[in-house]
Amino acid sequence: MAAADTDRTADGLDTADFARQLEWRRVTAAHGDRLREILGRHGWPTPGLVGEQASRCAWKIAMHADRQLDVQQRALALLEDAVAAGEGRPADLAMLRDRVLVNSGHPQVYGTQIAGVGADGAPVPWPVLDPGAMDDRRAEVGLDPFAVHVTRHAPPPPPAG
Repeated sequence: MAAADTDRTADGLDTADFARQLEWRRVTAAHGDRLREILGRHGWPTPGLVGEQASRCAWKIAMHADRQLDVQQRALALLEDAVAAGEGRPADLAMLRDRVLVNSGHPQVYGTQIAGVGADGAPVPWPVLDPGAMDDRRAEVGLDPFAVHVTRHAPPPPPAG
């Protein structure tokens, strides 16, 4: 599921092709539905329960369940418990927390969610609580400073010539 979900991220969501966008939505909705079932039956799929790769896949699916806020909120609550028990990555929790906050219409905490690209071509985050302390919060959960994070999301430079 996560492979199909991830494969469609780069070319399905960020496209003007309406059919590809609809396919992306269909796939992420189906995966979100399945994750909802898994979370209900087993709780958060920790690495100790399902292995590192499957646990990461569950996190990716939760991150992409943007039209299923209930799934994201349930995943967030369960991942909080897993991280507190040493069975999850704090950075993953931070990213999912930001995603849920943004999808709920609230400012994010860690600045992990990018809203778009500004006129200067630089990535622009969704609103952040207390931006001056953001890098300190990012460091606490093992995330790179925001300036490093946005370089990963910056569009490539135009071809020379």
